[in-house]
Amino acid sequence: MFIFIEKIVLGMALLRILSGCIEITAAILMIKFNSIEKALMVNSSLALVGPIILILTTTIGVLGMVGNISFYKILWIFLGVCFILFGAMKS
Repeated sequence: MFIFIEKIVLGMALLRILSGCIEITAAILMIKFNSIEKALMVNSSLALVGPIILILTTTIGVLGMVGNISFYKILWIFLGVCFILFGAMKS
């Protein structure tokens, strides 16, 4: 029996796997450096990775649904992502 996986879903999953690998690598680097200053630098660099993965994953998903949902709903989705990013910003 063969299992068919949608290309869009596979792309989204691979981005999340990549994000997880980056997070694990960052944790290992923090332990290896054993320095608060360097750990903060590594942690700060992760602040870029999370939003980028969120935007890319959402974009891939929405593009995969373009034929199924209205333009109005697509705007609401991207507005929601913008609110998430705005809420997560550091002041």
